[in-house]
This record gives sequence, structure tokens and C-alpha cells, in this order.
Amino acid sequence: MVDEYEAPGAFENRCTNAALTLESCINYSIDRISLDESNEDRKDNTLDVWLREGPWKPDVVISLSNLHSVRPREPGLGTSFIDGISLVHLPKLPLPWPAEAVGRLERSEDLSELVWLRITGPLEVDAVASIVTVYLAQSDDAASALR
Repeated sequence: MVDEYEAPGAFENRCTNAALTLESCINYSIDRISLDESNEDRKDNTLDVWLREGPWKPDVVISLSNLHSVRPREPGLGTSFIDGISLVHLPKLPLPWPAEAVGRLERSEDLSELVWLRITGPLEVDAVASIVTVYLAQSDDAASALR
């Protein structure tokens, strides 16, 4: 999130924690993608990616907001297996970006910290945003038992 009062390193930590959660999703499939670009100033534009492996594993939803770039632009699809997934923190200037991210966006002093999501497989998802949230649901098996 972008907040001038947040603790130093908070967004980078959020990205790192999200990346660690997504490391276990290599055998998952993309179940659904939703892209909402209805707001012209990008403030409320969102990309949501639903990941699923089966009833024995928790579903995962990756939600990116304040999109700066996204591919595919029209994400209609069926189920697509995931070959690779990464989520990378992109710091503000003057800190450098990873070499593979250089040139993706024009950087300026006004550009906030960003997050870069890449999913590879038959369908490739590539998005840069200002806000990231990863939701981890209970597996169907775990949810079916009363506590």
C-alpha cells in the first residue's frame, strides 16, 4: 500500500510475505482472472487471479490494485496450469530495480514502490501495481470438518 506514514519497509515486507505464500502454488492452475480497468485514473483498477490445485489444498487469490501495466489485457480463459510464479518488490528511486524489470515503466521521483507479478505457463500473466493482497482460503477438506 502507498501511505506516507507507514513503517519503513512495510510494503517490501508485504511483497516478500506474498511471494513466500505464492512459492507453494507452482502445481496450481489459474482458475479464473478478473480485470477491472473501469477507472481512468488507475486508482481503482484491479486484477484478481484465482489459483486452485484441488480440494486438499487451499485456494489462493492474488489481488493487485492501482495497476500500472497488465498482460493479458483481455483475460478470458479456461483453466491454465502454472509453470512458474513470482512476485517481486520494485522500490522507489534512487534504489535500483532488478535487471529484468528495468525498462518496464518510466521511473520518476513520483512513482511509488510497486509490485511485479509474473505467472508463466500456457497463459502468461504479467502485471505491475501499487497494492498487493494475497488471500489464502481453507482447503475444501479442512473447511468440511466442524471444529
